[in-house]
Amino acid sequence: MTPTQLRSARKKLGLSAAALARALEMPGKWADRTVRSWEQPKGVVPGPVAVAVRGLLAVSKDAGA
Repeated sequence: MTPTQLRSARKKLGLSAAALARALEMPGKWADRTVRSWEQPKGVVPGPVAVAVRGLLAVSKDAGA
């Protein structure tokens, strides 16, 4: 998943960076900054994060059907 794809997915889910960090159960006061760093043009989205975000998208599509 590219940084642009992550940002697009987060917006489709209607989540802020902080809300996505909470959904991913990321600990720490600055977790939202980590999410935003992944979304930067040179950011690297960790594989497990990409899998989890794709799962959240799938669940949200199922809920909307």
